Amino acid sequence: MNQSTPVRRQQTLPQASANHSSKNVVAVALGIGLFGTLSACSQVSTATKERVTETESWVQQTQQTLGNSEHGAVELQQAKEKLGSAKSAVEKGQEQQALRSATQAHLYADLAVAKSQSANARKTANDVLAGIDVLRQETERTTPTQR
Repeated sequence: MNQSTPVRRQQTLPQASANHSSKNVVAVALGIGLFGTLSACSQVSTATKERVTETESWVQQTQQTLGNSEHGAVELQQAKEKLGSAKSAVEKGQEQQALRSATQAHLYADLAVAKSQSANARKTANDVLAGIDVLRQETERTTPTQR
């Protein structure tokens, strides 16, 4: 009997060890897979971070360009809000959201500049038209006197 007991122990130990080893391998594999998935989710690429930084610079330049102008102010505010969302998404590791928000911020800043330029062009055109009206009136007033 003494001989059969050690044999059983030897047989049961390798089986228990094999079961334990396969469980460890599965657990390690799942852990690595989970870590890889979390790492992929929590990391934002350098390109995305650079895009957000470039957008921040663009929004700041837009603000300097517009100054205190009311034209494009709403769009500039929206650009700032989207930039804030992009920065927040980078901190949270949400790459796609960061890219989307940075792109939207850049577009809002572009729209703010376009609206400001359009308003300036409209004002300039109105000034030119007013000048033409003044010249026309001057011409009409001096023409009858010369005849």
